[in-house]
Amino acid sequence: MNVWQPESGETLLARTPVTFATGAAPHVRGMRWFRDAERHDIQHELAGWPDGPSFSPRSIGDTVAHRLLRGVAKVTGVTVMAALGAAGGNVSTPSSADAGSDMPSDPANEVDDFPVMWAAPGTVGRTLPWQLDPGRADQKHWRTHLIVTDLRVLVVQLPYDAKRLEAIDDEILWQIPRTEIAAVEPKYFKEGEDFTIAFTDGSWCRLSCRAQRQLARYLMRAPELLSVAELNLAQRKSLQDYGREIEMPSSVTPVITRNSCGHLNVDIHLPNRLTSAFGASEENVLLDEKGCDVDFSDYHLEDF
Repeated sequence: MNVWQPESGETLLARTPVTFATGAAPHVRGMRWFRDAERHDIQHELAGWPDGPSFSPRSIGDTVAHRLLRGVAKVTGVTVMAALGAAGGNVSTPSSADAGSDMPSDPANEVDDFPVMWAAPGTVGRTLPWQLDPGRADQKHWRTHLIVTDLRVLVVQLPYDAKRLEAIDDEILWQIPRTEIAAVEPKYFKEGEDFTIAFTDGSWCRLSCRAQRQLARYLMRAPELLSVAELNLAQRKSLQDYGREIEMPSSVTPVITRNSCGHLNVDIHLPNRLTSAFGASEENVLLDEKGCDVDFSDYHLEDF
């Protein structure tokens, strides 16, 4: 067991499984490319990368046929769901609150093409590890996690065993200081699980993870962290009570940030909740000035 730990004076903010993203539009569905600034394919120029799949965008005819088949499947699915519902079946339907969108925000890179690496020679983007690529890595036996701290961002690789998710053996593949990140942008096209990281040298990558919102929150800006001692008495008592409720070990330090509205966002990473499948799962609570747990109906926009 080798679980990555932050250094003294460094705070773990988030850890979640990530991979390079995969195209979702019909023209590029299931595909991804590695590009330079002139949109040339560079995957064979990347040092140390094993051979991987080469993709060609679908033709207009293939795309139309693909859409037609998907449309037939969707109509058939709706018909079956309606029949089950009419028969009194216990059927759940997708939520209308899904994060994804059918409208691309960047058609050139989401519909016509789907680069997941955009990097000129010598840039940070070209240093990303090949293990992030689902087309090269064996995801039945390995996972890649993105770790975010207040000082740096890392990618680790670890074995994956569906019967032993708690078995963690981290190997650091890649890391950079946060100062080399220029911007982070969530992408909501289709599933809404993608995000891009733009580096200060002009290169960028597109990654995918199920915990996109939580990860992007800590990636988009280095938060100003508060210590427990900086809270007022009511907030400290509430945090102590909550810690006992979730059986927080004494070795764990809560991640406390103040939202612009004044509410305190508290994330607590429990060591026994770390798995190869889901990364670091946190318990969280939102406190107001009086130390009360903020009701969902009283959330401000910045609390989300």
